[in-house]
Amino acid sequence: MRKTNGTTHKKKNGKQIQNSFGPVNNLEEFLQPDWWRRIFNSMYLKTDADVVEDKSITAFELDMFTNMLDLSKEHVILDLACGQGRHTLELSRRGFNNVFGMDRSHYLINRAKQTNLTEGLSANFKEGDARKLPYPVDTFDVVMILGNSFGYFESVDDDLKILKGVLRVLKPKGKFLLDVADGNFLKKNFNPRSWEWINKTHFVCRERSLANDNERLISREVISNTKKGVIVDQFYAERLYTKEKLTDILRKAGFTNIMFHNEYSTDSIRNQDLGMMERRIIVTSEAIKEWTPVKQKLTEVKNVAVLLGDPSKADIVKPDTVFDEDDYNTIQQLKIALSSLKNYKFIYMDNHDQLISNLVKLKPQIDYVLNLCDEGFNNDARNELHVPALLEMLKIPYTGSNPQCLAFCYDKSLIRGIAKEMDVPVADAFYIKPEDNVFEMNIEFPVIAKPNFGDSSFGITQKSVAYTIAELNDAIIKTREKFGYDKPILVEEFLSGKDLTLGIIGNPPESYTVLPIVEEDYSQLPDDLPKICGYEAKWLQDSPYFHLLRSIPADINTGTKKMIVELSLKLAERLECRDYTRFDWRLDGNGVPKLLEVNPNPGWCWDGHLAKMSDLKGMSYADMLQTILEAAEQRINLASVTNRSIKENATVLA
Repeated sequence: MRKTNGTTHKKKNGKQIQNSFGPVNNLEEFLQPDWWRRIFNSMYLKTDADVVEDKSITAFELDMFTNMLDLSKEHVILDLACGQGRHTLELSRRGFNNVFGMDRSHYLINRAKQTNLTEGLSANFKEGDARKLPYPVDTFDVVMILGNSFGYFESVDDDLKILKGVLRVLKPKGKFLLDVADGNFLKKNFNPRSWEWINKTHFVCRERSLANDNERLISREVISNTKKGVIVDQFYAERLYTKEKLTDILRKAGFTNIMFHNEYSTDSIRNQDLGMMERRIIVTSEAIKEWTPVKQKLTEVKNVAVLLGDPSKADIVKPDTVFDEDDYNTIQQLKIALSSLKNYKFIYMDNHDQLISNLVKLKPQIDYVLNLCDEGFNNDARNELHVPALLEMLKIPYTGSNPQCLAFCYDKSLIRGIAKEMDVPVADAFYIKPEDNVFEMNIEFPVIAKPNFGDSSFGITQKSVAYTIAELNDAIIKTREKFGYDKPILVEEFLSGKDLTLGIIGNPPESYTVLPIVEEDYSQLPDDLPKICGYEAKWLQDSPYFHLLRSIPADINTGTKKMIVELSLKLAERLECRDYTRFDWRLDGNGVPKLLEVNPNPGWCWDGHLAKMSDLKGMSYADMLQTILEAAEQRINLASVTNRSIKENATVLA
């Protein structure tokens, strides 16, 4: 069993304190297979600054690589696993106008993008996994993997997958340069223990040992601050490639003309522990292949079935439990927006009694389903997950999140637990089981009582906010009377700060768009009403909440925004949220953001939060819908479509 990677945590005065593991007998026991998800952050730039932040080293390396590859400013170049983009940005500074950088680290890619913007450069950066390159076939003249950014995975098969991907995106006769640690040298010369100052306030202690298979070097870094003590205790590993093994894996990937250049020894200003960067192998190879034939599409049109709630059935979320004029207008706005999209034909499906048989009939004619049935199967929100489950059983691709993600996010308490495990701050709360008639009040008033399940703010009203025990008991009774005595209730501290929402369209970490954060403006709300955006604000037109609340661009500092974005991206990936997701946050009295809910397949209507955020991004409602469609198409790898025909662009299958 593997032990937890990184530091252990405890709370002191509400703050996270990090402790070291202390002496470790076997480094490999503490190594996580996905260590590379966490290690490449601001601290990495400190520990390795003597190399990765030294502009003279970067310039020297690019001079060398330019000569080896005979680079031209007209070449289209990919710097894969580019980190903070030091080589990509320097190429752009030198007048190379077609340079691309890609890396898995959200922090490093954001830093690269910021530098690119600040300096007015033309480099293109993308966050993504090197094993799943999001570029078309035959795109690049040159691909480079530099700075020992190869061999991080447990399996050699993953490294081979990267190389095959590189071969795919290279043009015929395209060149590939790989810069990796000299495995033979390191096996004989690695330093088992070392320490060094990385600046005036931080020093790092390192331990190293060979893995049990003798193929990887396991490293441990314990970083200390002179005032705070140990701040990071982390483990990582890299495969020790020799020239022979590199030759073998490059040939397996399909490369030819493999050439090894002189070994490269890094010259660091600190001149202390260089670790894996001490001596490296530089190898170039070529993609000798034919141009990939262009697939001739019989039609450019994508045929999409739009799955909606059933207007003939009751829906307890709606005020009168039936579809009303506003619902029909929402659907009409959707159809108008979708009809404006080029190269799409849509068929609309809202008859749930015939849903399965209709899907079976339509399967040969459609490319995928636009799943907008957030009401759930038969308009039961508990059955929202059944819709994608049905589509998976029928093997029909679809937009939006999978059944497991929807099940997780339907349970508010479960999401709180996952968030806490990921060090994502959440409001203090306690869980009331159906059989509980007595509970321990372990948080301070005011609090808010809400059903532990569901969405659309169903069951959350001004009466849900309690300032006394009597009001809380009343809120619990009302919730149980409405939803049944067999349902759990979550009681959370009622946060007093800004009420914030963040939307993401796409699929982190490969390709996604972060929409501007919006906040609820409660300034027009009467003082005697609690500041919440609940059921009344979304559904009850005679409520002051419905008329007086509005969403505005969030007025928050850069640090708070950065924290919300980074934690939302982590949650999206952990929970496997797909294509479009909304995250609800609220600041506490100290301005600390705390997660309230994760909303996969959030409201898609023309006047909803996602559309409002998209508008701030400069995207129309139709643009938003098309971006969601394109995110799904990229994820499901939609190939050329066949000559299918749906006669009308806006058909309803009854």
